[in-house]
Amino acid sequence: MCKNSLRTIVAFAGFMLALLPHTASADGVQLTLTTENYPPFNMQEESTQRVVGISTDIVRELMVRARIRYSIKFLPWQRAYNMALANEQTCVFSTTITNERLPLFKWVGPIVGNDWVFFARADSNLRINSLEDALSYTVGGYKGDAVAIYLEQQGFSLDLASHDHINPNKLEARRFELWASGNYLGPYLAGQAGVDIQPLFTFRETHMGLACNVSVEDEVIEHLNAILEEMREEGTLEDLAVRYLEAEEIDTAATAQ
Repeated sequence: MCKNSLRTIVAFAGFMLALLPHTASADGVQLTLTTENYPPFNMQEESTQRVVGISTDIVRELMVRARIRYSIKFLPWQRAYNMALANEQTCVFSTTITNERLPLFKWVGPIVGNDWVFFARADSNLRINSLEDALSYTVGGYKGDAVAIYLEQQGFSLDLASHDHINPNKLEARRFELWASGNYLGPYLAGQAGVDIQPLFTFRETHMGLACNVSVEDEVIEHLNAILEEMREEGTLEDLAVRYLEAEEIDTAATAQ
């Protein structure tokens, strides 16, 4: 995503969040936060098993500033998502913000941007210039993921794995010609698997946030969104993201456009 587009999105988000009331604190609130392995946004350190990543660090800082007690559960995506949907005082991240999901949760965000990309093997001669160009190919994805759900709605034939980290090896083994993943996640997982890939086409620009069970009080959501906007304006979101990405790559979906 270009920097001008990022500034526009961030500015718009900032304008909307500025309209929300900013309460003094959320003392006494305790939230259960669920997440999945989705580098570089959420992942576990091998040595300590501590959950880290761009989104994780932003959410941790957000909770500290809001004075909210929290715990983080690291789970398979479908379980993490369903827990936030069903359990009171539970939120899930990094959750792609879609029209279908908007009414299901109360939202804090956007936190980060995450473009959806078709990847192919590095030796592939495929040329994809539109979503329609890819319709004739089987596309790799993983179960419950917003990317896979979107492509299924567009009529694509999908080969779904239980986790996205399985897909680089399936791509290399020619189980499918295209793999749909995030613009940061795809190269990260391919690098971990030792598989050379190339990006062919960005088919959707999306943003991710913290999706909270509807039981979470409106005042808490408003408070968190106001603090998030403060963090965006003071540059904290970019400072936290730069630990994981080159500065020119960062899309914190943050400041309004």
